[in-house]
Parts: sequence; structure tokens; C-alpha cells
Amino acid sequence: MTVILPGSVIGFLGGGQLARMAAMAARTIGYDVHVFDPEGRCPARPLASTVISAPWDDVDAAARFAEGVDVITMDVERIPAPTLEAAERHAPLRPAPAVLWTVEDRARQKEWLRDHGFPVAPFRVVHGADEATAAAHALGPCILKPAIGGVDGHGQARLATPDIAALAYLGIGAPVCVAERFLSLTAELSVLVARSPTGEMRAYPPSRNYHTQGVLTWSVIPGGFEEDVVHLATEVACGIAEQLGVVGLLAVEVFLLDDGSLSVNELAPRPHNTYHHSERACITSQFEQLIRAVCGLPLGDTDVVRPTATYHLLGELWTGARAPDLAGVLGLPGLRVHLYGEHEARTGRRMGHLSACGDSSDVALERVVDAYRRLSISIAGP
Repeated sequence: MTVILPGSVIGFLGGGQLARMAAMAARTIGYDVHVFDPEGRCPARPLASTVISAPWDDVDAAARFAEGVDVITMDVERIPAPTLEAAERHAPLRPAPAVLWTVEDRARQKEWLRDHGFPVAPFRVVHGADEATAAAHALGPCILKPAIGGVDGHGQARLATPDIAALAYLGIGAPVCVAERFLSLTAELSVLVARSPTGEMRAYPPSRNYHTQGVLTWSVIPGGFEEDVVHLATEVACGIAEQLGVVGLLAVEVFLLDDGSLSVNELAPRPHNTYHHSERACITSQFEQLIRAVCGLPLGDTDVVRPTATYHLLGELWTGARAPDLAGVLGLPGLRVHLYGEHEARTGRRMGHLSACGDSSDVALERVVDAYRRLSISIAGP
């Protein structure tokens, strides 16, 4: 295996928030950065010496982009296969197209996990309204999700009874959906695994996460889980990364059930918003780790050096008459503001996050929650 050394060029398919932060890490180590993104004003643009702006299905533009880089990674999963193939003819693509193909489709992902013996909630793949009704009868209360898309809770339907399943399927408007049984949860967590081309792996300690209506609100590390939960969640995540053959990062979202067992929710083969705290909490941030992994460098230490929490900032904070008083919270103990360079604020769009360190996870979490409360108050009318 050839190690891709500093001074080389890393290409990002997708120039969003994750590429922006990973590009910062790449620049720190000494790499140049190129970006391919349909949006010319993407968040990663200020970090890139070259930006090729073209539709995702423009294979000629993808090939031109790939000719100028030494390795390619991405911050989005759903990229057309011909585009990936055109790029891969000119530079290594990490993770590989086969990984993206498995993960990008929720039905394929669930079936792969089940067929490889990993714990998942009972589910059915649904191809029509009648199948949705049958699935709701078989599973009981469940959630219906499109196989493609439907992130952050959007385009999903909760089915308390089978009689609403057909209308819910038609309302989602996707030809293929996945119906998953509701589970009784104790906590939501994630494990981030880095894997290099040689098979070296490092896992980060599990992050405890909290969502509001399907959208991530906050995360904290260490997550405060029992050692047996940490061991099992890490074992599951590393097993998935190894069997998928991931090169780069793999985030594994996991449910901790009331009976102490685990159920894998979803996979993401890229940096993940539940590990933005790694930039302050861990010896090696997830963004530096991505660069190390795709370039074949030794993977970094994932130990937590100080408990840290993040609280996510959505566009709602910027769409009113007043802007949030960011200066007013920067003086709070241990607090930082991280903005992603998005040019347009809209409801539901991630604009940035708050992070805070503390002597314990509880203290760190209290600090970001308090800071967010202050920001919310600052935009309220008289």
C-alpha cells in the first residue's frame, strides 16, 4: 500500500459542513484540498484551492476533478454510481463505491446488517400501500421511512395502527420504504470507527445522543454507559466496519434497549455530527482521523482527554428579526461557537454547534444547554 503523504492533494466529493471541517484538518497536516460540489458557494470552498461546481451526474466533471487529486473521500453518501466510477478511474476512492451502495439505501443497509448477524429492529421492506398495511399488522406500532432520503426525521411516518399505513405510504411518496418496529429505548448512542487501508482500526468511546423529532439536539462524551454496553457497542461497530471493508470513518448509530440489549439504527461512512465534540474531547478529532485513514497514515489515539458536549444550532435561530447573540455566550466557561459557513439560513438547516468542556460530562452538557437557552432568549421579541 502506498502512503499518501502531506503535500499531496485530497479531493472531497461534497463540499458541505463535514468537508469544511475535514479540510481544516487536512490543511493543518499539510495537504492541499480540492472539492467537487454542485453548489459553488459550498461551505468548504474557502479551504479548497480548486472547486469544480457541476451536477452530481456530470461524469466528465467528476473525471476532471479526480485527475487533479491523489485520493478521494466524501461528505455525502448518495452520489450516482457512474460519477463514482468515473472518479475512481483516476484516484483511490475511500470509502469504496460498494460501501456507499450498501449504506445509501436504507432497505439494503437493513438487509445487510440482518444477513451479517448484527442486531437490528424487526423490519419489513415495503413496495406498496398494501405491503405497508401488512407490515404494520406484522410489526405492530412502527415507523415508516423511505429507503432513500428521509434524514433527520423528514419524510417519515409513525404508524400507531395499521389503518393509517396505506395513506402514510402514499404520503411519503417513495416507491420503496422500510417499516421498523418501535423499540423501548433507554438511550441513544453512537460509535465512530476509523479503518485504514491496511485494516488498522480505532474506535472512539460511545457518544450519548439526544434527538428532538428525529433531529440531533445534543451529544456528550464520555456517554456514561456501563462497561458491558461500551464493550458490546464497540464490538458491533468494529465488526460492521471490518465486514463492510470501510476505509475512512464509519459512524454506527445504536439504540440501547430497556432490556440492556442493543439495536443498530443506521450507518454513515463519513464524519458524523454526533462526534463533533471529538475536536475538543479527544486526542485525535474525527476530522484528523479521516485524513489519516484515507491517506494510509497511522491512526491517532481516540482517548477522551476532557468531557465535552455539543449542542446543534439550526437555521431557526437566524430566520427571525434578530440574530442570535453569539458574543453574549462566548464568555461562558469552557464554551466555543462553531459555525459552518452556510450562506442561507432556513428552518431545519444545521448552521453550527456549541461545544463546552467540563470536569464531568454532566457539567459539559449543562454548559451547552445553558448557552443555547441564552441564545434562544436573545432572539425572542420584546
